[in-house]
Amino acid sequence: MFITFEGLDFCGKTTQANLLEARLRGHPLPGQDAVRPVRFLREPGGTRISERLREILLDRRNLELSETTELMLFAASRAQLVTEVIRPALRAGETVICDRYADSTTVYQGYGRGLDLQAIGHINRLVTDGLVPDITIVVDVDLDEIERRRREAGLASDRMESSGRAFFERVRNGYLELSHKEPDRVVRVNGMESISAVEAAIWQVLQKHSTKSIERISRGAP
Repeated sequence: MFITFEGLDFCGKTTQANLLEARLRGHPLPGQDAVRPVRFLREPGGTRISERLREILLDRRNLELSETTELMLFAASRAQLVTEVIRPALRAGETVICDRYADSTTVYQGYGRGLDLQAIGHINRLVTDGLVPDITIVVDVDLDEIERRRREAGLASDRMESSGRAFFERVRNGYLELSHKEPDRVVRVNGMESISAVEAAIWQVLQKHSTKSIERISRGAP
């Protein structure tokens, strides 16, 4: 199974992805009869080449990076990760959890930067070779809370995090629109709740998804 986590930085998605990874190392996914190996990955990153590209993308010294260059570097990092790690892991029967994937490009470079969404769709399909997550969890938190958490963390913003409030409003709206367009795959959870409450909501999402998948298979649907 291929599970991805999405959302704004400081929404708690990485915390929740790590909690799910830990849980699945001791318990099978709903609908599975045994624990399977779990692979946790992050984007951009996950391979030697992808990590080098991550350094370029997040470095505040690279403010002159054009929007199209940014798009292509994220795409290149993803292409390497899919080919080198994700597809082999899935073929081996592993559960793959990825902190960000192609939806990040759709909302950050598409909704956020204003690049052509149709072109981004073509690029995403090319670099992933059509590999789509089984389920995508969007941890949704409003901008005031995101800014509060960033101040509380006391961390310097990276290049992407320095894009301004209006940019992140567009990104958040992009995630919400995706959840409306693809409700069977992209599921919003309320990240304003406690960590344990969000964790429980995500597990419930996976249970519902597993039930729907089993019903679909029993009907002989694709």
